[in-house]
Amino acid sequence: MLTVALAALRTRWTTLIATFVALALGVGLIAAMGLGLASTFDAPDRAPQRFAGSPVVVMGDDTLTVEVRRGPSTTEVSRRLAHPHPVDITLLRDLRALGRVTRDDGNGAHRGPDAVGVDAPVAEVRRVVGDRALVLTGDGRRRADPATERDAEGLLTVNALLGTAGGVTAFVSVFVVASTFAFAVALRRREFGLLRTAGATPGQLRRLLLTEAAVVGILASAAGCALGRWAAPLSAGLLVDEGVAPSWFTVRPVAWPLHAAFWTGLVVAFAGVWVASRRAGRTGPAEALREADIDTGVLPPARRLLGFALLAGAAFLMAKSLATDPSALLKRKTYTTQPMVLITAAALLAPLLVRPLVGATGMLVTANTSASLRRTAAVAAPVLITVALAGSVAGSAMTVTAAKAAEAREHTRADLVVTGEELKVRPVRGATLSASASTAVYVREEGTALITSEARAVDDAKALATVERLPVAAGDIRDLDDRSIVVNEEWEQHTVGSTVRVWLGDGRPVALRIAAVLARGTGNNGAYVTRANAPAAPVDRIDVRLSPGANRAAVAAQLRGTGGEVRSTEQWLAATHPRTSPQTRLGLIVILGIALVYTAIALVNTMLMAGSVRSSELNALRLAGAARPRVLAVVAGETLFAVGVGALLGLAVTAVNLAGLAAALASLSAPVEMWVQWPLTAGAAGVCAVVAVGAALLPRAVRRRSMPVR
Repeated sequence: MLTVALAALRTRWTTLIATFVALALGVGLIAAMGLGLASTFDAPDRAPQRFAGSPVVVMGDDTLTVEVRRGPSTTEVSRRLAHPHPVDITLLRDLRALGRVTRDDGNGAHRGPDAVGVDAPVAEVRRVVGDRALVLTGDGRRRADPATERDAEGLLTVNALLGTAGGVTAFVSVFVVASTFAFAVALRRREFGLLRTAGATPGQLRRLLLTEAAVVGILASAAGCALGRWAAPLSAGLLVDEGVAPSWFTVRPVAWPLHAAFWTGLVVAFAGVWVASRRAGRTGPAEALREADIDTGVLPPARRLLGFALLAGAAFLMAKSLATDPSALLKRKTYTTQPMVLITAAALLAPLLVRPLVGATGMLVTANTSASLRRTAAVAAPVLITVALAGSVAGSAMTVTAAKAAEAREHTRADLVVTGEELKVRPVRGATLSASASTAVYVREEGTALITSEARAVDDAKALATVERLPVAAGDIRDLDDRSIVVNEEWEQHTVGSTVRVWLGDGRPVALRIAAVLARGTGNNGAYVTRANAPAAPVDRIDVRLSPGANRAAVAAQLRGTGGEVRSTEQWLAATHPRTSPQTRLGLIVILGIALVYTAIALVNTMLMAGSVRSSELNALRLAGAARPRVLAVVAGETLFAVGVGALLGLAVTAVNLAGLAAALASLSAPVEMWVQWPLTAGAAGVCAVVAVGAALLPRAVRRRSMPVR
């Protein structure tokens, strides 16, 4: 069987070269992403920087540790405090008695140093400090470096980006390889019919195709691993240059991502050919010969059942999210991965839409399209992926961003906004000021999770109600005092008047009464407490509402004495809210780039394979009197129709996903502003059309062989 398979590959290598390229590229991308992920899991140890010259570092407590349930037992979970404790004056005096104390008041200078270096024996330092602070030695001193937390966040971002890109790569590669193998098998039905006539059993045909897939898979996976190993350092350098990864991030030599990529490539190859091999094995000799020229049975019961099952699954997932947790549909991971279920369903059911649509084309295009449904579906499938991902992912990202910007505009009545660090609050004639500070509160929900909720600490609840237009669902924002809190509907406990136990930004446990409840919104409706519950938080924003008849310029001049930047509300919103993060933009570029490259490969392969077997058909057109330009026009028309079907299905998937996102925003009481990236979607469809038509007109079957017999 191996000999027969190798002989078939030698004679049909042109039909499988694109499959090899697609599989090798997929394995290469998975290997590169895997090497990058492995490097985030096992980051290299770095020397302390801030107190590198001190053998011991004393640091104020910066974490909150709480017990939660994990099954029948309990465990401790920790969260970084919004306001770490400083090293107090008494402890500083005791430490100076042991040796030289090095201060760096860059962090928390307004409350005292957050950490100090001590030149003294560690045992003596531990004895003096006790439980009043943390004692760090060795590499543990990096905990006091400001870059440590930023680096951890950067690695988390890299992890999410590479993980998402790897998942999209695996999905698209399986899709493209399966479609390519299925079409290649369909073109070889005459060959399989002859083999069956010569006595080949269905099992032998299946083993033949699986052997071919194994050979292609092994060679492509090996080439892909080499490609991934070469590309991984380049991708790491790109992430560093874009500011996504820390400046020291590099790819470390690890073996397991290469093994995982290699075996993933083999699994993709076998998965892509498995269904096609089963169908080829079930075809009888006479049936295969009879089907050689006209496609029938392109939507077998199993494919139809699977397509409708996935369609129902996509509807169930969306309905479940809308009913239980609408905010989940606003998350990048959800609107990136959930459309894939609907994309797969639409691709499986694509042949159902071809026949109803062919009437809109010319007579020859109609006849050829009706007779070659598999070719049409093979062209439409990769176009569907690209258009659907471009419309759904990019459209969802922009819709969520626009909703957040609109929500921020709706929630403020301020005319001016002052921002800065440690603002000085003072009365201003002709204006109402609402000063606030960034903080956080922590709550244990259901006894199993410690949730961090961003919050604002305000001086005057009545001024807040005057300046802001918060989406109050229950209660009154003006009832907020030092013994109460304002929460949103996402909290487990959100009944006005009830008491909720929380930990404040400095780690203090308190029980606060719920004064008001805000609507969930897009996720920016955080909690509110008074400044008494966040004494360590410096004022970083002042919202200002002008009194009737007040002079804006005069008020702005007085506000400059706060030490911050004074801007109009429109300028502040434009600078802070309607922005798509660089990480999100890079993720979109990676996802759409992968989809577009795979689509181009699949289109070129499909059109070259189709052109290689159409010589007799095109010769018949020439014999019937069609001129060469007419033949080219027919081929281009068929191709554009197939691309149009794929684009139409992609737009349908986009419409369904954006409709679900709009329903989620409406249920969250957030503004619904739908954004469809028409230039991006149309550009993706246009590139697909150009590539497909160019590849269709390239084969010799169109350019030379379609000559009338003389």
